[in-house]
Amino acid sequence: MAQNYGLGRGLASLIPQNKKNKTSKSQKELNYFGKTPSNDNASAVKVDEKNQIQEINVVDIIANPYQPRADFDEAKLYELAESIKQHGVIQPIMVSQKNGQYEIITGERRFQAAKIAGLSNIPAIIRTANNQQKLELAIVENIQRQDLNPIEEAKSYLKLADEFNLSQEKIAEKLGKSRSVVANKIRLLNLPVEIQRALLEGKITEGHAKLLLAIPNPEKQRAFFEMIIKNKLTVRQTEDKTKEISVRTHKRKIHVDPQIKNLEDEFSQALGTKVKIKKSGGGGRVVIEYYSQEELDNILEKLR
Repeated sequence: MAQNYGLGRGLASLIPQNKKNKTSKSQKELNYFGKTPSNDNASAVKVDEKNQIQEINVVDIIANPYQPRADFDEAKLYELAESIKQHGVIQPIMVSQKNGQYEIITGERRFQAAKIAGLSNIPAIIRTANNQQKLELAIVENIQRQDLNPIEEAKSYLKLADEFNLSQEKIAEKLGKSRSVVANKIRLLNLPVEIQRALLEGKITEGHAKLLLAIPNPEKQRAFFEMIIKNKLTVRQTEDKTKEISVRTHKRKIHVDPQIKNLEDEFSQALGTKVKIKKSGGGGRVVIEYYSQEELDNILEKLR
């Protein structure tokens, strides 16, 4: 019996596996180690059986437009290339045929490393998949390998929802996640772009990001983000800093005069921070909140 190359539990749930494999021992070894066959010009070894590993010329392979990973670590890519030079491609990539070429479904990183290593051919499984399935399979593979950062993962979920009209429940079901995990990942995309970028670059953790989401105002989120970076706050320290505002946000709302509320909104929009107007008899107070020296300077500049 041919060796099972371990597509993973998530991938296996989406791809029916064929247990029968009549490949000869020599062919199996050739496919497993990814060595270039004697006929370097052959686009693929002709094998009829579904899910059979085949050798495909790297020049005939194109990238997956639904690849969820935005960045590949160059140093790790070259490390993988060195390993491939020594041992070949141990796990085949997965491709689909498109206009006479082969479009990658999973295995983009292995494919890039194989090219760096100078391989002419790479072992692959040819599958038929629509765009939705390509995205689903690419997400599953990257999640299982922990190759996606939280923002890339969130964008992948949103792409499934927007382009293929899938509910969060359906996305969770297909990818083996809970609905709350999918929902919380997508919420990360509501953060200001500079905070998303910091999460993408690993400057803050997903724990920091979730705490920032509890702050209702983008300007306050930015102020707390700068505080986290400047003071190198841990998630626990950030939680302590944001707890007061989080509690205040969730307090029971009392009746507010619509005219006062409109004025507060105008002030808040103009100054970029929360403003409260408190009436007292014929007069009252205007309370302008700020959360950093920089924010205070910006408010003062706007007032001038």
